[in-house]
Amino acid sequence: MKLYADLPGRRVTQVVSDLFTAGWVLACTYAGRLVHDATATLRRPAEGLSTAGTQLQNGMTSAGDQVAKVPLVGDSLQGPFREAARTGVALTQAGTDLGSAVDRMALVFGVAVALIPILVWLLVWLPVRVRFVRRASAAQRFVDGPADLDLFALRALARQPMHRLARIHDDPAGAWRARDPRVVHELAVLELRDCGLRPPRG
Repeated sequence: MKLYADLPGRRVTQVVSDLFTAGWVLACTYAGRLVHDATATLRRPAEGLSTAGTQLQNGMTSAGDQVAKVPLVGDSLQGPFREAARTGVALTQAGTDLGSAVDRMALVFGVAVALIPILVWLLVWLPVRVRFVRRASAAQRFVDGPADLDLFALRALARQPMHRLARIHDDPAGAWRARDPRVVHELAVLELRDCGLRPPRG
């Protein structure tokens, strides 16, 4: 597998883009974590509400148990305390539900802040890198020696812009059919450079 070009300038560009991609992923992940943690601080009021509800429930239940010990009227006096204890249970549940909602919101915000810019960049960067790796890896299999340049010269005739071909020869196709070594070599170099490869030595 050919990950990087043989040509120094193109290879440096690829290495820089790969390093930038790694840094971008880390930076976006860090930003997502910051947003998650900042949003999660909204959970404190929910925790306070849940704690207050628990304390109210425990206090009213305890007070109701004490009032129930009063002879004759204990059971009737205990009712309001039970109602207040149930209110504490409701407060506790409301705090728990609010805390869960804040947790979900923090997760969604954090993932969105991290994932969206990463995916946008990958949609630009990844196809370019994959296309290069596939093309360069396939081309390298056919470059073993100078005799293999003929194939790349033929591809250059079919794929390269006319103004590039005209700089090599007035009749590049005729020169290729005549097996002009200079023209074959220069045509092959055009195609190989597009693949990020150098021509074989010799």
